[in-house]
Amino acid sequence: MQPIGMVIEIAGSGSQVALDMQRLNECSDDQDPSIALAGQVGSQVKIRTRDGWLLASVRNQRQDRRGDGKSVIANVDFMGEGVEEKLTGKIHGFRRGVTRYPIPGSLIFPATTDDLRQIYASDGRSAIQIGTVYPTSDIRAGIYIDAMLGKHFALLGSTGTGKSTSASLILHRICQAAPQGHIVMIDPHGEYSAAFRQTGQIFDVSNLQMPYWLLNFEEHCEVLLRSSGNDLQEDKDILAKCLLYARGKNRLAEKMGKITVDSPIPYLLSDLTNMLQDEMGKLDKATTTAPYMRIKTKIDELKADPRYQFMFSGMLVGDTMADFIGKVFRMPGGGRPISIIDVSGVPSDITSTVVAVLSRMVFDFAIWGRQEKTRPILLVCEEAHRYVPNEKNADGSSVGRILSRIAKEGRKYGISLGLITQRPSDLAEGVLSQCGTIISMRLNNDRDQDFVRAAMPEGARGFLDSIPALRNRECIICGEGVSIPIRVNFDNLEESKRPASEDPSFVDLWSEEGGEEEQVERVVQRWRTQGS
Repeated sequence: MQPIGMVIEIAGSGSQVALDMQRLNECSDDQDPSIALAGQVGSQVKIRTRDGWLLASVRNQRQDRRGDGKSVIANVDFMGEGVEEKLTGKIHGFRRGVTRYPIPGSLIFPATTDDLRQIYASDGRSAIQIGTVYPTSDIRAGIYIDAMLGKHFALLGSTGTGKSTSASLILHRICQAAPQGHIVMIDPHGEYSAAFRQTGQIFDVSNLQMPYWLLNFEEHCEVLLRSSGNDLQEDKDILAKCLLYARGKNRLAEKMGKITVDSPIPYLLSDLTNMLQDEMGKLDKATTTAPYMRIKTKIDELKADPRYQFMFSGMLVGDTMADFIGKVFRMPGGGRPISIIDVSGVPSDITSTVVAVLSRMVFDFAIWGRQEKTRPILLVCEEAHRYVPNEKNADGSSVGRILSRIAKEGRKYGISLGLITQRPSDLAEGVLSQCGTIISMRLNNDRDQDFVRAAMPEGARGFLDSIPALRNRECIICGEGVSIPIRVNFDNLEESKRPASEDPSFVDLWSEEGGEEEQVERVVQRWRTQGS
C-alpha cells in the first residue's frame, strides 16, 4: 500500500496529479488486475482525505517535462467518497459526489479489487446483472431497474459492436426480474423474433391486424393524402368532413353524442367513399372534383393492395380496440411480458405511421388510465434515429412528434422509452438529453462521440474518452441506472436468446456450390407473392 503519486492542483470536478513512473511499473506486475492498471487512462485511483477516501478516474496522462522524466502528470475526475475502516483500511459506505476535497500534496493510492467491490456493490434497490466491471473478472455490474426505466435509457453503438445482442441481454434480464411486465419493442429489421420466441409474443404483418380506424386525423392524412401546398389544405378539409361523418354513423358514436375526427371509433371504408361520392355530386360545374377523386382513388388502392391487408382489411371493422391493446401491451401477459412488433414486412411508405400509431396508443392509454393507476409500459425503439431525426433530417412526420413527447412527458404517466441507435448524432437533440441512463458501446464516428459527450454528466468524461477504444460487447454506463459511471463487459447470451443479426460469412458461403437455381426459383416465387 505504497502511494503512487500526489495531488498537484484541485478544481471543482477534477484535479491534476503527479504519478511516479517507477511505482506504476511496479504496480503493473501485481496479481490484482485493478492494481495492475493503476494510473492508466480509464483506471480508478483513491486519494486520502482527512476522514476517508476519495475515488477518482484517470482521464489523461502526459510526461512531466519539468521534472527528470520520472513522473507523469494526469488529470482525474472525482467520482465519489467512502469512509475508511480503521482496522483494515478498506472503503465502506461509498456514495456519489464530493463533500470534502483533498488538498494539494494529498497522497494517491491504487484502488484494489476489494475497494471496487465496495464501490460497485448494490445499495439494496432491485437491479439486473448484465456483466462484469472492467478490469475485474468477478465484480458483477448491475443496473437499477426503477431508476433506468423511470427516466428513459439509450443504448448506443456503431454497427458490429454487439448492440442487438446487448439489447436482447438487457431485455431478457428485465423479463426475468419482472415476468408480469409490459414491454413493446419496435423491430424494423425482424431480427429480435429469434431472441424472444420463448419469452415474448411476435407480431408481424401476418398477425398484427391493426384496425385502420385507430388512426387519428393526422395519421389518416399521412396515409391517404399525397398532395402538397394549397391542395393539401383543401384535401385535409374534405377528409376531415367525410371522416367525421363516417365515424358518426357507428352505433357507438350515437350513444356518445359528441365525437371528433380523432375519436377511435370504428367506421366502414365504404361509408367514407360514399360520403366522398355524395359530396362530389353536390358540386356545381365550376368546382373541380380532383381532390375528392384523389382521396377516393387512394382508399380504393389501399383496399385492393394485399400488402396493406394487415391494416385496411374489411374484416377489421369490429370494435376490437380493447382486444388489440391487451394483445400488444401484454395485458394480461401470460408469462410473456414482451411483444416484438416486426415492421420489416410493412410497406415502407406507411412504416413510420404504423410506429406512430403504436407509440401514440401507449401514450394515450397511459394518459386516459391515470385514474386507474395503470401498469407502466416500456416502449423500446430500435433504429431510433429513423423515427426521431434531428432538425436537418426532419420530415415533419407524426412519429417524431409523439416519440419526442413521450421522451419529455412519458415518465409522469408511467411510460419508459428505450432508444437503440447507431447514429446518436442523427437523433433529435432534445431526445437523447431526456435519457437518464446512457449505455454507450464503441462509436467510430467523431460527430457521434461529441454528441454523446455533450449528453453525459461531467464526472463521466474520463470514461467517455475510451469510447472509441472499447472492444465488442463492452460498454460504458452512466446516469441514473448506476451509482457511478462504469465500464462493463457484457455477459455471454445463450444461442437461443440471441437476435438473428449475425453477419454472413462471405468466405464460407462463397465456397459452397450447387442448389443455386432452385434457390433463385424459390426467392422469385416469394418475391412475386410478396411473402403471402
